[in-house]
Amino acid sequence: MNFGSDNCGPAPSEIIASIVEANKGYQSSYGSDSLMDEVKSHFKNLFEHPDLSVYLVATGTAANALSLACICPPWGTIFCHQESHIQVDECGAPEFFSGGAKLTLLEGHHGKIDPIKLSQTVANTGVLGVHNVQKGALALTNTTELGTVYTLAELNELTSIAKNNHMQTHLDGARFANALIKLGCSPADLSWKAGVDILTFGGTKNGLLGVEAVVIFDPKLAWEFELRRKRAGHLFSKHRYLSAQMLRYLSDGLWVRLAEKANQAARKLADGLAANPSAEIKHPVDANMIFVNLPRATHKKAFVNGAAYHLWPPNQSLGGDDQEPLLSRLVCNWFTTDTEINSLLAVVSSE
Repeated sequence: MNFGSDNCGPAPSEIIASIVEANKGYQSSYGSDSLMDEVKSHFKNLFEHPDLSVYLVATGTAANALSLACICPPWGTIFCHQESHIQVDECGAPEFFSGGAKLTLLEGHHGKIDPIKLSQTVANTGVLGVHNVQKGALALTNTTELGTVYTLAELNELTSIAKNNHMQTHLDGARFANALIKLGCSPADLSWKAGVDILTFGGTKNGLLGVEAVVIFDPKLAWEFELRRKRAGHLFSKHRYLSAQMLRYLSDGLWVRLAEKANQAARKLADGLAANPSAEIKHPVDANMIFVNLPRATHKKAFVNGAAYHLWPPNQSLGGDDQEPLLSRLVCNWFTTDTEINSLLAVVSSE
């Protein structure tokens, strides 16, 4: 019963096999391998964009921070949701790699930036000229950190605000595939056609061993990203093992099938929890994450019975009134089974 994170699941056998196959013979290093040539072709076809550039790194933090550094100067600010990964979970990496850019935190229901708040905040940025940080970039996440998905109309509204203020937009797509499944649109619709300039295309949370792709739709950013990736120590010498994973991930729609499994598992779990009168789901379950209030006693019972998930925030105490509701985060992945779901529902539903 492991619902701790989609990072906790194993890699599919297809991905392991791709690495074994890539281990045969010799390949050029530093991204010049023949597998990476195929990866590039896949991305150009998938995103309907012949001029895009794509680069692989091992972590989402590297992908996000290096991308933002390319579109926000040190004297600028990055507008992001207060729950965003770049604010909560990246230890100041965006600020570090950008050379000191500020994060301006915005509110919005269910992890989505409120466009009115964004417009107002942007309008009040840099009004004192040299004494202020300047308008830098917009950072969005889809699927959001609270498990919701921006619609295409919502994305277009926010990116239009950015463009009207001469800013570019980065999309953290650590769970891009899960959002795509929810919306039923094309990768192009969910990225550059919606005003995104640079995308973190996630793989790790959807079954890869540790590969994220940075997809750059603005050709002017490509060379700078290459330099920043090398300077930051994120250019792998034996790059073929990253390429192999991403190539297999994109082949035959594997990446979509994996996300479909995760989303379906979350929907089944959410439906089961919704039938429990002591459970309160706090945010729409659009993808593979569920945020649910349960009594403290229920959490204690679940943990004793072997369930793994996080209280949210994690610093909540299990000591206190047993009936007090505590918020938790449950995450499904491609490997989540009906047995795990049914076992957890049985535990939290029993008196």
